[in-house]
Amino acid sequence: SEAAWIEFTAQTRMSGVDVDGRKIRKGATGSVVAWVKERGGTVSEDARALTERISQVGGTPLLVALEDDRGARVLGVIHLKDVVKEGMRERFDELRRMGIRTVMITGDNPLTARAIAEEAGVDDFLAEATPEDKMALIKREQAGGKLVAMTGDGTNDAPALAQADVGVAMNTGTSAAKEAGNMVDLDSDPTKLIEIVEIGKQLLITRGALTTFSIANDVAKYFAIIPAMFAVAYPSLDKLNIMGLHSPESAILSAVVFNALIIIALVPLALKGVRYRPSGADAMLRRNLAVYGLGGLVAPFLGIKLIDMLLTLIPGIG
Repeated sequence: SEAAWIEFTAQTRMSGVDVDGRKIRKGATGSVVAWVKERGGTVSEDARALTERISQVGGTPLLVALEDDRGARVLGVIHLKDVVKEGMRERFDELRRMGIRTVMITGDNPLTARAIAEEAGVDDFLAEATPEDKMALIKREQAGGKLVAMTGDGTNDAPALAQADVGVAMNTGTSAAKEAGNMVDLDSDPTKLIEIVEIGKQLLITRGALTTFSIANDVAKYFAIIPAMFAVAYPSLDKLNIMGLHSPESAILSAVVFNALIIIALVPLALKGVRYRPSGADAMLRRNLAVYGLGGLVAPFLGIKLIDMLLTLIPGIG
C-alpha cells in the first residue's frame, strides 16, 4: 500500500506518515499532545513527566503517537540532546565584552531552551519560535535603533537572515539560508560574528583614529606656527608664541619637516590598523580620543619645537 508522508513544518512542528489505515506522528511535545487530544486520545502522566525531565536537563523531547482502530495514543518519547561545542561559553563572553547582546532562537520548548541557554552562556533566548517569530524579534530590535546580526542554517531561518542587518548563513545550511544571508561562513561556526565584528570595528577605529589624529595635529600645527609667522607684522601675536620658536622661517620649515615625518610615521599604522580590544562603544571612543586626539595635539608642539631647535644649529637658518 502507498504511504502518505507528512512533512515537518515550523507551524505544525511535527511530521509523520499515514499508511494502512494508521497515522503515525512524531514531533514537539505540545504539537503531538494536541494532535492526540483532537482525536479523542489521552496522554499518560508518565509521558508528561518524562518529557519535562528531559527538558529540564537540556534535552529535546519528541513524542511519537499513533492513531488506529484502537484510537489515538502516545507510543513513546525520544530524547535528543544538543551538544554545546567546547569553548562556546567563552566565545559568548567575548561577544558580551564587545558590547553585543546574544539571543538564542530555537524551536525547542522553554524548559529545554533555558537549560541550553544557561549552558552556552547566551544573554537571552526565544523558544518555540516560528520563522515569523524570528523575523518579528529582529524587527523589534531594529525599531529600537539596534543593529542586528543573525546566524542560521535552516530554511526557517531564511526570513530572519534576510531581515537582519548582517545575515551569516552556515556553509552546512540549506540553499534558502545561503541565498537569504549577506555572507556564507565556510567554517559553519555560529560565533564567527566575533571575527566579522572585529574586522569591521578595526577598520572603523583605524579610520577614526587617523582622522582624529590628523585634525588635532593640524590644529596644533597652525596654533604653533601662525603666531611666529605674523609676530613681525603684529607684535601682539608674539604673546601667543608659547613655543618660543626661533623665527618665522624656522617655524614654517619646522612645521613642513614635521608634517613630512608624521605622514611617514602614520603609514604603518594605516596599513596594520589600530588594534581592536573588546569593549563597549563609549569606552572605545574615550580611549581613542585620549590616545589619538590628545596625542595629535601634543605631538606637533613637541616635534616642531625639537626640529626648530635643531634647525637653529644649521648656519644660515639659525
